[in-house]
Amino acid sequence: MEIQTKTVDRNLLLELSGELDHQGARSALRELELAVDAALPHHLVLDLGGVTFMDSSGIALILRAQQRMRLLDGGLLVRNVPAQARRVLDAAGISRLVTIK
Repeated sequence: MEIQTKTVDRNLLLELSGELDHQGARSALRELELAVDAALPHHLVLDLGGVTFMDSSGIALILRAQQRMRLLDGGLLVRNVPAQARRVLDAAGISRLVTIK
């Protein structure tokens, strides 16, 4: 799992690429927490365009990101979700909790 981080005016963009499975989600969660703690963003965007595989560990990562942003009174957007990852998110009903575009 590789993550590119960009911060502009308290807006944080994390571009994820690779497999978002148990191993990848663990490292991604550490990087997400460090980036959020450093930027204290108003808005967090998770760009999943480079994700080649996602399982329930990816759901846990997204929900954790949502929780962290709520603590900061901020918002979360998940975008560029590949078809396989979208099926996982839809099966779990995540779109009722998180904005996905």
